[in-house]
Amino acid sequence: MSTGTFLLNLDEVGLNDLDMVGGKNASLGEMLQNLTSLGINIPNGFVITVDAYREFLRHNALEKTIRDIVNGIDYDDIESLRRGGLHVRTLVKNSKFPKDLSEMIIQKYYELSKRYDQEQTDVAVRSSATAEDLPDASFAGQQETYLNVRGPASLINSVRNCFASLFTDRAISYRQSFGYDHFNIGLSVCVQKMVRSDLAASGVAFSLDTESGFKDVVVINASYGLGEMIVQGAVSPDEYIVFKPTLKEGFASVIEKKLGNKDRMMIYGDNPDERVQIIQVERSLQQRYCLTNERVLQLAGWVMKIEEYYSKLKNRWCPMDVEWAVDGLSKELFIVQARPETIHSQKDHSTITGYVMNDSVPRTPLFKGIAVGDKIASGNVSILFSLDKRITEGHVFKEGDVLVTDMTDPDWEPIMKKASAIITNKGGRTCHAAIVARELGVPAIVGCINATELLTDGQLITASCAEGDEGLIYEGSIPFHQTETNLHDLPKIKTPIMLNVASPSLAFRFSHLPNAGVGLAREEFIINNYIQAHPLALMQHQHLNDKELSATIKKMIAGFDDEEDFFIKRLSYGIAKIASAFYPNKVIVRFSDFKSNEYYNLLGGKYFEPHEENPMIGWRGASRYYSEKYKAAFGLECKAIKRVREEMGLKNVVVMIPFCRTVEELHKVAGVMKEYGLERGKEGLEIFLMAEIPSNILLADEFSKHIDGFSIGSNDLTQLTLGLDRDSSLVAHLYDERNLAVKAMLKMLIQTAKKNKVKVGICGQGPSDFPDFAQFLVEEGIDSISVTPDSVIKTMKAIDAVERRV
Repeated sequence: MSTGTFLLNLDEVGLNDLDMVGGKNASLGEMLQNLTSLGINIPNGFVITVDAYREFLRHNALEKTIRDIVNGIDYDDIESLRRGGLHVRTLVKNSKFPKDLSEMIIQKYYELSKRYDQEQTDVAVRSSATAEDLPDASFAGQQETYLNVRGPASLINSVRNCFASLFTDRAISYRQSFGYDHFNIGLSVCVQKMVRSDLAASGVAFSLDTESGFKDVVVINASYGLGEMIVQGAVSPDEYIVFKPTLKEGFASVIEKKLGNKDRMMIYGDNPDERVQIIQVERSLQQRYCLTNERVLQLAGWVMKIEEYYSKLKNRWCPMDVEWAVDGLSKELFIVQARPETIHSQKDHSTITGYVMNDSVPRTPLFKGIAVGDKIASGNVSILFSLDKRITEGHVFKEGDVLVTDMTDPDWEPIMKKASAIITNKGGRTCHAAIVARELGVPAIVGCINATELLTDGQLITASCAEGDEGLIYEGSIPFHQTETNLHDLPKIKTPIMLNVASPSLAFRFSHLPNAGVGLAREEFIINNYIQAHPLALMQHQHLNDKELSATIKKMIAGFDDEEDFFIKRLSYGIAKIASAFYPNKVIVRFSDFKSNEYYNLLGGKYFEPHEENPMIGWRGASRYYSEKYKAAFGLECKAIKRVREEMGLKNVVVMIPFCRTVEELHKVAGVMKEYGLERGKEGLEIFLMAEIPSNILLADEFSKHIDGFSIGSNDLTQLTLGLDRDSSLVAHLYDERNLAVKAMLKMLIQTAKKNKVKVGICGQGPSDFPDFAQFLVEEGIDSISVTPDSVIKTMKAIDAVERRV
């Protein structure tokens, strides 16, 4: 019996050995040989080849018996699949290793231990199937991994269990549905030195956004202890997003951080019979991020190098799915697995499919979680805690039911295939339920905490993943429609179309639309949704004698240094997510423009806001920024912008001042901005003015000297030109931006801006709603038109018709 065909050192194998060592092992060997020179750490080990697996089957005469059992399974009957799978696995686990083979494996294990100056070192025993991670099928999570394996007996037992795991219920069902022959697929096993992440942290990373397929980010999920907890969905991990283009330029481009509920961790077991155990995480650690920014940037850099290497090798973009671990003893980072991502890398982004709720139906979500995918589905709830319970109670999971559970297990795949949607209490965007849902194209909402308590069996619900990062669950069946657009069919137009983007969580998805950047990103949306508290309440709540307010704020700022740090970072993450999605195109961020009644509604707002008779023309926009009562709060906005541009490197961010009544006000605002580190022209900063007050038009010559561009706010301009309240139904019939007086204002502004060589655009619904209004703007020579994402297609067609006529 030759060692050469049965056992190989991990650094002797590469991608050319897929048939012999399987996808995972080939990838690990490839990286050991080619990426360690770039400073990437990969733990060493050895590989038990597919030949050894086949020898094991031959020695125990298993093939015919297994084939007979598998052929006898009724794949429409979950109980039949479970019986057949268990029968095969038991057969394999009860079979004996050929003596020569087991001796070779043990000898190799002792050699590995010696390399680490140990008698019997701790190893991870990982399965690697030969068809795993092929582009047309993702076998992720189908075969087992055994951690903290020590000593010859435990090692041989774990290898045998890996062989048996080729026949988990999920794997059998998956191969059957894809038409793979069970015996054309072989299993190889990697015996790899453990990384002591039980004393630190571990997780997964993707070199793209897993929901939208956006290419320019690395998404990292991290939790304390050994990495299995994240993959199983047993914890909600911390999430970090790093922007690749500016990281390459040397910026600290962590554009988003979300604190996860890392309440449990997997560590080494205390006795030989218990290889690993799960313990509670101290509350103080749960409230902290488990990785430093430096570590996040180091890991993102490695993931980018791995992606670049594989893309070069395959002559096409090859996004990667990577597992990593930090060693708590050596404090070093290691990559323990890497495989090509198999969902988005094959998606055709030239066709855009959207799912849109019917707005005429009023709806309030019952609860929310983390959205996986972008679809919507309705169905009856089927709560499932274990397959055994379902079968003993005679409960049948029907096609089209919504699967609601604590967390899914790989063996549940046959049921997940039948589900219209999947909802779990636990898990993050990279847990098992999320990975399988993406493969199946089923909407999933994970990490809901208590979905199994809030819903009841048989309840009709709608699960929506079409409204951003958050997945929302509604009562009843809510009508929705699907839209499909082929980008190749759109006309080529001369007038640049920009987007109005409010929600950072939808920005990556919108980046696939044709656009020339963002004409309006409103800070109010980010403050309302990401921060939720009045900035002055954050800074001064200790002096307000409101214990409830202080307790809420204390809870909100978990994971941040203090209240100010919370506001600046949360706002900067929201802005950065939009700016990165459209980089390097301009993203025009408008400083906050809440009216006093809107500020009042923020947490703690009642202590700081006056009652105004007409807030629409009251203390709003520019007049707040230099006011002694509000200046400190505006300073936080300036600091957030400075952080996005100068620390994250997103210099495509342009700032816009709203509701600025006079040129003197503009000077005052510019003075306060300078105080907080923002100066026009410095670091390439541009300042735009929202042209929404008649004085902005009448004094456009003067304003032009101190700004880089105008953006027409047609809503307020129409209201103030015609002297009407746009919220009043009594005069609503008079409200029309196509009114001759409004058009005269616009014509005057465009002409003045052109004369002064200052940019002028418009951000409003008018051009998409009224083709004749679009025609007027194009004829006048507007520089850009910015519309909401759902109007892009309609607007492009309207402008194309206008440009043809013009």
